[in-house]
Amino acid sequence: MAAREPAEIARVASATGAKKVHRTWDRVLVRAFLAGAYISFGALVAITVSSGLDAGTWGTLPTLFMGAAFTLGLVLVLIAGSDLATGNMMLVPLGAMNGKLGIGDVVRNLTLVLLGNLLGALFVAYFLAVSTGVIGDPDSTGSAGLTFARLAEIADGKTHHTAWETFLRGVGCNWLVCLAVWMSLAATSVSGKILAVFFPVMAFVAMGFDHVVANMFFLPAAVFAGVEGATWGDTVVNWLLAGAGNLVGAVVFVGTSYWYLFLRDEPQATPTTGAEPAERA
Repeated sequence: MAAREPAEIARVASATGAKKVHRTWDRVLVRAFLAGAYISFGALVAITVSSGLDAGTWGTLPTLFMGAAFTLGLVLVLIAGSDLATGNMMLVPLGAMNGKLGIGDVVRNLTLVLLGNLLGALFVAYFLAVSTGVIGDPDSTGSAGLTFARLAEIADGKTHHTAWETFLRGVGCNWLVCLAVWMSLAATSVSGKILAVFFPVMAFVAMGFDHVVANMFFLPAAVFAGVEGATWGDTVVNWLLAGAGNLVGAVVFVGTSYWYLFLRDEPQATPTTGAEPAERA
């Protein structure tokens, strides 16, 4: 089957956003928990493969390796099926722009998905990253010590930018992530979806942009592991700034842009609320 053209992608994206709202709250929460965990798996393997690579020898290649490994997270989200807040920030508002949803639907969905993503990320950070010893502590040696040092470097970088820089890094991040999701809708095969996701996700990680759900793993993991200077206060501030930037990147630069290009002149659907039948949820 041929890949979808951009106008068809826009229609599929709008319908997908509406379907995400019409699931029951418990299914949304479970799907969001899984997405938070999947992104955290990608973040953990990204730290692992890039640890121990000295910048003096390798230059910026460690961030490229990290970006390539991190793509695992979004591949799992899209192929296995789950709800990621950064993708929903584009898909669900697009459904509202196209008349399929109300503003209240958008707010409720994004709030519930962010909560589920946070729970999934915290679970992986505490139980599967730190408690397992994959990420060591300040006294660790060997691979655990190298992974700890890499996490400390990442956490320090994410909490020592200005508020404006963090916000803009959030904008750039989710512009690319939502383009990855958008292009994955063009593909009708698993291999096509993986290829569509790989390059935009690798790019945002390599450039050091801020993804709020990834930071729900990186920063708490740093606190749990005892990284010096890692605090919950800095963590929450980063989430708020990066999340706001992610929302702008998704709604303005992807959702609104493609709504304007492909959906604005189409007849709008009547907004609907409530749960879909079970077979469609």
